[in-house]
Amino acid sequence: MGGLAALAREAGHQVTGCDAGVYPPMSDQLRALGIDLIEGFGTEQMALWPDMYVVGNVVSRARLADGSPKFPLMEAVLDAGAPYTSGPQWLAEHVLQGRHVLAVAGTHGKTTTSAMLSWILESAGMRPGFLVGGVPMNFGVSARLGSGNCFVIEADEYDTAFFDKRSKFVHYRPRTAILNNLEFDHADIFDSVADIERQFHHLVRTVPSTGRIVVNGLEESLTRVLHQGCWSQVCSFGSAVNDFTAQGEPDAFDVLRQGKPVGRVQWSLGGVHNQLNALAAIAAAEHVGVAPDVAATALARFENVKRRMEVRAHVPWQGAQASAKPVTIYDDFAHHPTAIRTTINGLRRSVGAERILAVFEPRSNTMKLGAMKAQLPWSLEQADLAFCHAGGLDWDASEALASMGARAHVGASIDAVVARVMQEVRAGDHVLCMSNGGFGGIHLKLIAALQQGGANSAVPE
Repeated sequence: MGGLAALAREAGHQVTGCDAGVYPPMSDQLRALGIDLIEGFGTEQMALWPDMYVVGNVVSRARLADGSPKFPLMEAVLDAGAPYTSGPQWLAEHVLQGRHVLAVAGTHGKTTTSAMLSWILESAGMRPGFLVGGVPMNFGVSARLGSGNCFVIEADEYDTAFFDKRSKFVHYRPRTAILNNLEFDHADIFDSVADIERQFHHLVRTVPSTGRIVVNGLEESLTRVLHQGCWSQVCSFGSAVNDFTAQGEPDAFDVLRQGKPVGRVQWSLGGVHNQLNALAAIAAAEHVGVAPDVAATALARFENVKRRMEVRAHVPWQGAQASAKPVTIYDDFAHHPTAIRTTINGLRRSVGAERILAVFEPRSNTMKLGAMKAQLPWSLEQADLAFCHAGGLDWDASEALASMGARAHVGASIDAVVARVMQEVRAGDHVLCMSNGGFGGIHLKLIAALQQGGANSAVPE
């Protein structure tokens, strides 16, 4: 919704927005664009009398314990008969119509792959528009209209709005669609993987016969989706028998097109997941005329997305050994167990035997419901220590992490988690903070504690 607001502002509209607990980097970006941010959903905003209320899917008809509406502004909009629409619907009608839409779908990697694809098209001189669920560092903004015909959009399977329960991505009508992966997620609206596969097939149904579906050949769930029916060209990536494959390490690999080298990617990113994301972006860019070697060369200059293994600080060690290695603080958006595991494993490949302290909060609706709590020990296998913020959970995080023994620590508050990390941290450690929210500013709290010498009691390497 923040990116959509930026697009509306760029198109010349006066835009305001409201939410509960707006946090960076999106809040900073919106204010820089001159978009007023209003805290909460109060009815006083009716006095603004906008031409259109664009409603995000966080808004519902829910009631609080005292019977009052959780979103009083929405009730006032309905009572007044004021015009309203959903974000995806507004986008389809006012931005995407008539353009070549390249949609990136999947449980994981949507933001990074969308950013890669946008950068490839930009490097090829195509001036694409884009809407990404993060801030690509190559662009510094999460959305722009662009002046070319192509528009890259992160295509989410979550539902559209309280009045439109279809997945968001069915509104986008892509000519090029990436299906990156598919796992169970969004336990608040889906009961099973089969439910999600059905929604992905609804997306497949919207791709024209002249379009291209770029599909991860390693995913059985996506194979099942396509077996339900496919009317477009299919271009696969990932496995040895697919159209696009990689040969080499994730940070330096040859791109093969049906077994023949067509480009080489050498970059600062790590992890097999990013290698697969790159193949997907290269295959999608080829559909709009960008040669794979051109795309691979562009990825060498790709700077990733904020909050995707973003290094927040290298903090000099304040302990007895002042010359020891600094502590590195990372910020990452991972919240699904598979994403947590993939992120940690990617960092492990990068840092070798150095210690990784994984600090995370189960904040997504799926994790809050406890639907995947049993997978947490598996997701944290490659971390030396794990620290869980368990405030607000209805399930016992200590019990879920019990199999990890002394490697796992649970805190009921952000401050408690920070204190526990400070008891355990050593010089040269890599502290990886993972959340799909602001995480209570834990990154800055850890940095401040380290700078103040709070780790003096810990044992240096």
